[in-house]
Amino acid sequence: MGRAARLAHAANIGVVLALGGALATANAQAIPGALPESAKALAQGEWPAYAGTYAASRYSPLTQIDATNATKLHIAWRWKSPDMAIKEADPTVGPSTANESTPLMVGGVLYTSTSLSQVAAIDAATGVTKWVFDPKIYQNGLGLPPNLGWVHRGVAYWRNGDDERIVMLTAFGQMIAIDAKTGTPVPSFGKDGRVDLVEGLRRPVDRGYYTMTSPPVIVRGVIVVGSSVFDWWGKRPSPPGDVRGFDIASGRLLWTFHTVAQGEEPGTDTWEKDSWKDAGNANVWAPMSADEELGYVYLPVSTPTNDYYGGHRPGDGLYGESLVCLDVATGKKVWHYQLVHHGLWDYDPPAAPNLIDINVGGKRIKAVAQVTKQAFVYVFDRVTGQPVWPIEELPVPASSVPGERASKTQPVPTRPAAIDLQGARDEDLIDLTPEIHKEAIDIAAAYDRGGLFTPPSQRGTIAVPGNAGGASWSGAAIDPETGTLYVGTQRLPTLILISKPEPWQGTYDFIGLPSYVPGPRGLPLLKPPFGSMVAIDMNSGDHRWRIPVGRSGAMGPIRKLGIREQLGLPFRSWALLTKTVMIVVQMGYYSPPRFVPGLNLPIRDLHNLDPHLWVYDKTSGEMLAELELPANATGAPMTYLAGGKQYIVFPVGGGPLVEELIAVAL
Repeated sequence: MGRAARLAHAANIGVVLALGGALATANAQAIPGALPESAKALAQGEWPAYAGTYAASRYSPLTQIDATNATKLHIAWRWKSPDMAIKEADPTVGPSTANESTPLMVGGVLYTSTSLSQVAAIDAATGVTKWVFDPKIYQNGLGLPPNLGWVHRGVAYWRNGDDERIVMLTAFGQMIAIDAKTGTPVPSFGKDGRVDLVEGLRRPVDRGYYTMTSPPVIVRGVIVVGSSVFDWWGKRPSPPGDVRGFDIASGRLLWTFHTVAQGEEPGTDTWEKDSWKDAGNANVWAPMSADEELGYVYLPVSTPTNDYYGGHRPGDGLYGESLVCLDVATGKKVWHYQLVHHGLWDYDPPAAPNLIDINVGGKRIKAVAQVTKQAFVYVFDRVTGQPVWPIEELPVPASSVPGERASKTQPVPTRPAAIDLQGARDEDLIDLTPEIHKEAIDIAAAYDRGGLFTPPSQRGTIAVPGNAGGASWSGAAIDPETGTLYVGTQRLPTLILISKPEPWQGTYDFIGLPSYVPGPRGLPLLKPPFGSMVAIDMNSGDHRWRIPVGRSGAMGPIRKLGIREQLGLPFRSWALLTKTVMIVVQMGYYSPPRFVPGLNLPIRDLHNLDPHLWVYDKTSGEMLAELELPANATGAPMTYLAGGKQYIVFPVGGGPLVEELIAVAL
């Protein structure tokens, strides 16, 4: 069946079938910034981009699964990643960190990446593999990829008439264009379908420090590409995190945006003592978003080298830890806003900015909302960059580390209120009993602590939120009908210890090492709820509700205390919205990372812990159903319509666990 026939078939299904509830019609709620064809694809039950569309809404207008039948959900099929056979045949390939790829669905076919940078096409109704493309990058003799090892979060889809392409950014920095119908590289793209993304950067780059994990965005024929740069102080200078635009037809480089201002560019003066010449990172590792109508792309730019010490880069350091809007045709900056000045906490924006159209004070605003690790939601007019609500520059503490000059102020939004705890004061610590609270205070007393933006120190500073959030790369979901934002948050403190480097640790004056701070009796250090989902009315900036996510009784210390109240689990969770309900899945247990010098990744042990899928009422947060799963989710869920049935699909596994996609349906 050709694509036109498939679309017509899907449209007919959407009009005439009703299985367990009415299906979406062509008159779906408008998706902010989406072109008509993108909105139409979503309305017909497709999922054509990583988060549904480039608005990063994680929303679908499908209605088949609703409050009346959510308890009837079951596992429809499971798809085993082809990576498993490769690892079994060759153990030297090494384990993956986690299976994090969220598939796309177009024309009845799922397209997904794998941890080993393979790409697969899967029948969306049956879970049967149609084709697999293997670039075999694990055979290049470079060992494990930098930063996080074997991990990947998805691909991008593009179509022009009969020309359908999947674009994959691999570990070790290749961009590959694949024919979506045949699973073979497009010969007219780059060199035999590939572009080497390490080439063309403004200084030589060690492949052991430069990789890709998130999918690109493709807008107006331009592929916008970020990167994941290894956050280690041992490499100086670190690779640049420049963002680039490539032609989708040929793979030709069109433009480069310097995320560290260079030469005579505006912003160079924020890199004092000419530190812009040496600074690296400031990369865009998280997914990006885009307004297809405006032709703008929104970049969550990360921290410059190194994450926890900035004595070598005095000044605010544009565009580090900023939200940057570019014109996709030219790569020119339209506007920017720096969310953290002279970052010292690894508070890089971790998720795609969410596009949302809201009414504030009687005025219709095309807005963009950026959730952050420091538990703020910054909201801007996405056309002009003006804050929707005032953002105040508030004084923050000075650093005690020699040579460090922390910013005197940091930007704090007046609305919405913070989504989680900000600080490690006594009142922020676990308080299930007076005795446990005192034990937590005694543990925390060994370190420096205070409110948000308390600088890292040589004694060790407890940062709350930690470097995993607050909000994390799981990001937020947007309901375009109600203007409500839903964001998952986890309470995980980070201990940041600043020290002089050993000779093998590089040439910076100081380096920072992060670690987890355990609480008393095996409990978390911070008070519950340990993991939450927060709903915010973005028309007013008011919080609507907070609910704990995760059954806290799965934690042995909680069971021993005999606590029946649900306090949540301190793990990452993802929200998926439909016209009728909110679906939530949660990650399992990561042991605290142990950094292995010379090996470019933190070693983690991934375990399943009480895995479930939950269905909630979007308005109240009331739980409607829970489905026990064979494994915890490890990436964002998506939903689509295939053969008249609505499916929810998400990745599981990684490390010692089998990597799969799990499909749930009525």
